[in-house]
Amino acid sequence: MADSDKGAVVADIKQRFEASNAAVVTAYTGLTVAQLKELRRTLGENAQYRVTKNTLTKIAANEAGVSGLDEHLKGSTAVAFVTGDPVNVAKGLRDFAKNNPALVIKGGVLDGKPLDAQEIIKLADLESREVLLAKLAGGMKASMAKAAATFEAPLTKFVRTADALRDKVEQGGAGAPAATDAPE
Repeated sequence: MADSDKGAVVADIKQRFEASNAAVVTAYTGLTVAQLKELRRTLGENAQYRVTKNTLTKIAANEAGVSGLDEHLKGSTAVAFVTGDPVNVAKGLRDFAKNNPALVIKGGVLDGKPLDAQEIIKLADLESREVLLAKLAGGMKASMAKAAATFEAPLTKFVRTADALRDKVEQGGAGAPAATDAPE
């Protein structure tokens, strides 16, 4: 590869690192072209899966300020540059690797923090951002309903007590002073 071509590849990879909120490094030896197409389709718009040269990827990562990937850049390497939800990409890679053992997750980086393969698998076990936000909203709504019930309870108790006292007075119950029997 000519030096000018290498410079263009490094610039392209650097731009992908800068535009991504995460990157996952994988080994792909043994996957067919059809399987790689299927993997790219699985990742969809959340990530771009690119086969890269280790040396050029190291240079581009360093230029982009991404650290912690050097140990993963050995052997056959492809990088999933994540622009969408990292959880969805991690799930896609994990599920694809279960069905295609030739795909090996080596490690990656999420918001500047290096991750090993086990951490990426743990990330895949999380629920998606939308599900977590929905659970948070549901929890907040339940807390608000509980607070409203707590504030309403003393008023409700007072109203019930007043109704019971009024009913007792109307029925002429014992212990209630009669209006005509009051001493003066």
